[in-house]
Amino acid sequence: MALKTQATLEYKIKSQLGEGAFWNHETKELYWVDIDGKALHIYNPKTKIDRSIETPSKIGTVVPIDMQRAVVALEDGIYILNTDTKSYTLLSDVESNIPTNRFNDGKCDPSGRLWVGSMGLEQRPHDANLYMVDQQGKAQLKKDSVTISNGIVWSKDKQTMYYIDTPTAEIKAYDYNDQTAEISNERVVVKVPDSLGFPDGMTIDEEDKLWVGMWNGNAVIRFDPLTGKVLSKIQVPAHNVTSCAFGGENLDTLFITTSSQDMTTDEYGTYPLAGSIFMAVPGVKGVKSPFFKAEEDIITAVEN
Repeated sequence: MALKTQATLEYKIKSQLGEGAFWNHETKELYWVDIDGKALHIYNPKTKIDRSIETPSKIGTVVPIDMQRAVVALEDGIYILNTDTKSYTLLSDVESNIPTNRFNDGKCDPSGRLWVGSMGLEQRPHDANLYMVDQQGKAQLKKDSVTISNGIVWSKDKQTMYYIDTPTAEIKAYDYNDQTAEISNERVVVKVPDSLGFPDGMTIDEEDKLWVGMWNGNAVIRFDPLTGKVLSKIQVPAHNVTSCAFGGENLDTLFITTSSQDMTTDEYGTYPLAGSIFMAVPGVKGVKSPFFKAEEDIITAVEN
């Protein structure tokens, strides 16, 4: 099947900083966040209805737990959100002692542990960190001296983790031990040239190739982590493309989030749909993203 090279509008909305795309394969809905708009969004492609839940502070990450619960990363910690009652319960207060940082992007590893990174509110270099939060809510520092923690995914065989710290313009790989959640052997597998923009959110397809939203790049780009080469490019009618997730009945539709911020007057004129959700059918399927596997007694404890 020929790769489609142009994304089309899926849902028109003026989000400020759309991010964190995650396909809930059980409910067949797209979870995404508007960081600066302080809202979690749940979008149903069949009904074209987008439901939003206000968050008490900026939200960087959402990963479902089950049909009505999700783990979310807010500015001051990691919470479990009941999307029906809209109630929040604290799971981990890691970095609550660093008010100059907020949480940004994150995803769950193959065993359902949350990996989530932070960034400085002033975006100063090396102020932030990458953590793993386990099923009991215990946080472990995995990487320090990060600037803007972003995309993170795992290979199909669970043996490689890929990670983006946006200002480095690199995608790094790590050997990954799924039993212990240990990472080792850090190496750069993709060096993104300035001409393409800055790598932001990321997903992975069934061929273990990486799809990356390009901030300041008007596109989602498919990279081969084995060669570092660009395989294909989907043009998006928004200047700042932030994240993407494979969804739809067969995981063959790529949903794409964008930002309406950080553009010149001319760019606002050129990209009036910036902030909206876009889609493309690129000719390759994604994989199911792992949910957060919180232990039921932990959920009960934090909800009580």
